[in-house]
Amino acid sequence: MDAAHIGELLAVLGAGAAAGAVNAAVGSGTLITFPVLLATGLPPVTATVSNALGLIPGSISGAIGYRRELRGQRRRVLKWGAGALLGGLTGATLLLALPASAFERIVPVLVGLALVLVALQPLISRRLRDRRARTGRSARPDGGPLLLVGLTLASVYGGYFSAAQGIIYVALMGMLLDDELQRLTAVKNVLVAVVNSVAALFFLVVADFDWTAVALLAVGSAAGGHFGATVGRRLRPAVLRTFIVVVGTVAMVQLVLR
Repeated sequence: MDAAHIGELLAVLGAGAAAGAVNAAVGSGTLITFPVLLATGLPPVTATVSNALGLIPGSISGAIGYRRELRGQRRRVLKWGAGALLGGLTGATLLLALPASAFERIVPVLVGLALVLVALQPLISRRLRDRRARTGRSARPDGGPLLLVGLTLASVYGGYFSAAQGIIYVALMGMLLDDELQRLTAVKNVLVAVVNSVAALFFLVVADFDWTAVALLAVGSAAGGHFGATVGRRLRPAVLRTFIVVVGTVAMVQLVLR
């Protein structure tokens, strides 16, 4: 095994750790791992499939790290998780059925819109509270059918590519729910874990993947997910929101220039 090959293995391991940490706190970890996998010579679809499989431990680790914020949200998680499962399976099927460039134009637009919603979430929430106060209506704890449909569609995208899907989840929940950002981040981690897992199980049966890349990403992302959850839970809402917008902006620029 030559030095160049060892360097590639270490790069994939490091990318997995970084992606696991970023995914737990914000989302967009795929934009770290995917270019690294391509640089090692993997074809795009094989890299996408290997990435989905390898990041599962990181998603689970991040969700466990936010278990305290998940208390009292069991009903939400079960309902939205069912939509995430269906959406993730649909997106994974589309990945193998559609051309690799099918989502290239719409992805940056989705990420950009999500970032605007995250940045404006305090203003939007305040306006919605004022409107409910005037009309005498109370906020629905689960966001209603609109949020369920939105999260399910975001899961379709997540099963297809997954870059910045966590940011889209947080944006949708923040717009339609009156809840703390950390609690929404906790739910986001569970939904990402569901989508990655169902897509990965589908890929195991019908797609090609690289076991070496999967193993390295799994080890790295598990450690990174725990670290990201530990740090992310300590951030104040304003700091976490700023972090999401900064990381998402970098992700959007990378998607546009790719």
